[in-house]
Amino acid sequence: MEQGKQGVVVKLTPPQNPLEQIQARFKELENGFRTWLAKQSLPVEAAVVTATSAAQGAAIGGFMGTLTNDVSSSLPTPQAGLNPQAMASFKQAQALAGGPLVQARNFAVMTGVNAGISSVMKRLRGKEDVQSSMVAAFGSGAMFSLVSGMGGPNQAANAVTSGLFFALVQGGLFKLGEKFSQPPVEDVYYAKTRSMLNNLGLQSYEKNFKKGLLTDTTLPLLTDRHCA
Repeated sequence: MEQGKQGVVVKLTPPQNPLEQIQARFKELENGFRTWLAKQSLPVEAAVVTATSAAQGAAIGGFMGTLTNDVSSSLPTPQAGLNPQAMASFKQAQALAGGPLVQARNFAVMTGVNAGISSVMKRLRGKEDVQSSMVAAFGSGAMFSLVSGMGGPNQAANAVTSGLFFALVQGGLFKLGEKFSQPPVEDVYYAKTRSMLNNLGLQSYEKNFKKGLLTDTTLPLLTDRHCA
């Protein structure tokens, strides 16, 4: 409340949305954590990122495991003497339809290893690109194969195959995300022309100007003779 020459002026502060306050506080904490993490050594950063991402992955996997728990409980018990290929198929089914603990372990390994390798590659190379993403995905896929026991009896070959599959998928998704996230390229030859049309309220005619090759360079050359 303020008192001026003309009377009393009351300033009312609009109530803040509690959800926005929580989001702003979370964003502040996240930025502070990233600032602190950037100052740490490479091993510390990699360990922290791996642990936090693995915890998040375990929570997601545990939730997903509750949805597939009924499926895993209905799987038959493997009989002794099964050939290696049949046993590998059974282990693959267990890995994909395991209970909360199995899925929590699988997701923790995938997300933790992926995030840890990504942080190391970003620190070493100074950038985050498709190559770094594919390397992280390869490590994630290989570790997932080793931990879950998916594939045939040759664990090394299965790890490499799973790693390559994860890397190819991740690389494709990365390039696809780059394609859709890039802002439209600004046409530098029509910057002044576009500004003029916007000021005159004639922005809908921009396509006609481009069709007639009326660029920032050619437009000043127009005379009454050209418009006749």
